[in-house]
Amino acid sequence: MIPITKPVFDKSEERLVAKVLQSGWVTQGPKVAEFENLICEYTGAKYAVATTSATTALFLSLHLLGIDPADEVIVPSFSFIATSNVAVHVGATPIFADIDPRTYNIDPTQIERLITKKTRAIIPVDQIGLPADMDKILKIAKKYKLHVVEDAACALGSVYKGRKIGSFGDLACLSFHPRKTITTGEGGMILTNNKTWAEKLRILRHQGMSISDVARHKSNKIIQESYPVIGYNFRMSDLQAAVGVAQMAKLPKILVRRASLAERYNKAFNNSDIIIPPYVPENYVTNWQSYMVRLVPNKKITRNELMQRLLDDGISTRLGIMAAHLEPAYTKTMGKIFLPVTEKATKETMILPLYFQMTKLEQDYVIKQILQHVKS
Repeated sequence: MIPITKPVFDKSEERLVAKVLQSGWVTQGPKVAEFENLICEYTGAKYAVATTSATTALFLSLHLLGIDPADEVIVPSFSFIATSNVAVHVGATPIFADIDPRTYNIDPTQIERLITKKTRAIIPVDQIGLPADMDKILKIAKKYKLHVVEDAACALGSVYKGRKIGSFGDLACLSFHPRKTITTGEGGMILTNNKTWAEKLRILRHQGMSISDVARHKSNKIIQESYPVIGYNFRMSDLQAAVGVAQMAKLPKILVRRASLAERYNKAFNNSDIIIPPYVPENYVTNWQSYMVRLVPNKKITRNELMQRLLDDGISTRLGIMAAHLEPAYTKTMGKIFLPVTEKATKETMILPLYFQMTKLEQDYVIKQILQHVKS
């Protein structure tokens, strides 16, 4: 079976995890700080705050900004449901926007028409690694005095107009789930250039504790912590961070390999009248977190039929990105919302296998089977 993805692990992760185990410090500690610093150095963001996931990172970001039940947050429906869920988690209302038909990212022209007196924030998503149109989004946010929390869960390593993703909005959130370019198993990160916000986020992720465990244990004096705010347990462990540190050393070669594999797919599908390869605008660099194609509606084969045939061939695929506004969790509370571009995209897209260890033989087999099935 050719999988949809594989994490890239070797002895380097084992060695760093073993050192953490031997140190006796396995919860949030010095390795988390090291991982945060590496992410800052790579992205250019001034501050990084590690969390348990991108979902908790997004939640803390909205919580920090004071988003509450009186507010609305504009989000793309064409995203993993966590993007809209976090608005609900802070009591706010997610307002679903349609997407650009080529990039699959939130359409800036759709954002402005959705803004009301209740709108407080926009969550653009860098879908499957392709940066959103941040210049236009930030211009709209500035015009209406809105916060921008970038859901960059998939985008570590991507570049927008010469600048790495991670420091465009007020805050940006990363994911280290196994399907991302690098992984810590589970884990997330909040990036910001605001020192005060970073300090508050560090307190919020650790039950509202006024001082970190590391600082307390390093002190040669007794320190009594206080709890000035109600916080959460959203801490990344040093075990996870050790994996992240090892993964960061691999990131450059992972990105090069994924781009090479994506280019081979592009060449194979460029002349197909049924399989549409991904579109990457000029001055954008995607990390190819996923390779998502679109199947043009035709009489030969449906998207789901193609996926089943590929599965029968020993090839894993995944449905394209979900449309959150069509899920029961939202239809039963928000009623019918019509987003034509999103709904068409979610019916016609699918994600193909792409991973660092993928061989030419494996990829050629995937390509051959796809082209054979769409022609038969």
